[in-house]
Amino acid sequence: MSSPLSRPHLSGDAAPPGAIHRIAASLDEVLRGKPEVVRQVLVAMLARGHLLVEDVPGVGKTTLAQGLAGALGCTFRRIQFTSDLLPADVVGVSVFDAALGEFRFRPGPIFAHVVLADEVNRATPRTQSALLEAMNDGQVSVDGVTHPLPRPFMVIATQNPVEHVGTFPLPESQLDRFLVRLRIGYPDREAERLVLRQGGAAPPAASPVLGTADLLSLQQAADGVEIPEEVEDYLLAIVETTRRSPDLDLGVSPRGTQALGRAARARALLLGRGYVVPDDVKAMAVPVLAHRVVPAGALDGRRGEGIPTDRLISVLVQSVSPPR
Repeated sequence: MSSPLSRPHLSGDAAPPGAIHRIAASLDEVLRGKPEVVRQVLVAMLARGHLLVEDVPGVGKTTLAQGLAGALGCTFRRIQFTSDLLPADVVGVSVFDAALGEFRFRPGPIFAHVVLADEVNRATPRTQSALLEAMNDGQVSVDGVTHPLPRPFMVIATQNPVEHVGTFPLPESQLDRFLVRLRIGYPDREAERLVLRQGGAAPPAASPVLGTADLLSLQQAADGVEIPEEVEDYLLAIVETTRRSPDLDLGVSPRGTQALGRAARARALLLGRGYVVPDDVKAMAVPVLAHRVVPAGALDGRRGEGIPTDRLISVLVQSVSPPR
């Protein structure tokens, strides 16, 4: 019997990658020149995860979120987070209906398939925490009543990494709810040339290529991707290295271990495989783990000093030998 690492790629009608390729092609049309960013977004989507985009204004964060919802034929809502935003502005509120003589729930903008939480760190911790139950459990509770959110459900949150005046940094417990953190970065010259030629025109809207039922099927397929035992050992070795590193005060938690496994499965499916290889783990280690660790000295109030965590995770991954 052949090893899972030597199995051929999936092909034919039984393989979902054709559908995934159509989503990627649609997103490439609205976010030009960023294939790796598109790939990481699709990994988060397939793994039922949420996405944190840290980047400067004007690089396409909103375009990305709208494009994803458009490609999937999903509902989309954008919430502009500000210091005066209240939890009820996010999840909804119970309103008294005089005609019926009872309170009725009025859903907030969180009730959509794809929700853009724009500049999430500008809201107070109380409002930020309103996202926790939604992101973790796919539901919200208002006045003791639980309301399920639509499925699929994905939060894409943004924050500006260089502007900190009037912001409230996300605590580790909330950062841990985001499967992937990424930066879009500036476009290359040819991609920016196309933006320049568009003038003030809006970017092209993504064409719907799948429905919500199709996406749920793809997410289920990602759950079924196999992680061979030798690749599990490689993943666990990376996690254990973060817990022993003198450069980190806090290593990856068991939830982070699970997150890396989910992301690796989704990446394997995205590339047409029914099994995970070490490259899947290695490719997703930084975007999945770097925001889940705390650098040395940060617990003593010296946050922001030293080596960035994405670079630390990259170095630690390189120190672990993959299986042959």
